[in-house]
Amino acid sequence: MQSIPEGQFVRHAQYGLGVVTQSGAERTSIDFHLHGIKKFVTQLMTVELTDEAPPPKPQPARRKRGSSQIPPVTITVIGK
Repeated sequence: MQSIPEGQFVRHAQYGLGVVTQSGAERTSIDFHLHGIKKFVTQLMTVELTDEAPPPKPQPARRKRGSSQIPPVTITVIGK
C-alpha cells in the first residue's frame, strides 16, 4: 500500500474508523475514534478507504471546582 492523503477516512479491522494524520512510504499515523493515534508500517497495514466520517470524539468529563474556603473550626478550651 502506498501513502494515503492526510484527512482520508479509513476503516481498520481492529480499531474501527479513523482519519489519517500522517502518511509516508514507511510509516502511517491514524487517529482512531476510540483508540487514539496508532502508527503502522505503511507496506504492512490493511485498511479500507471510506467516506464515512467517525463520530466526534467524546469530551472528557469536566471537574467541578470545589469551594476554596476552609470551613471554620471551633476550638473549645476546657478549664485552665
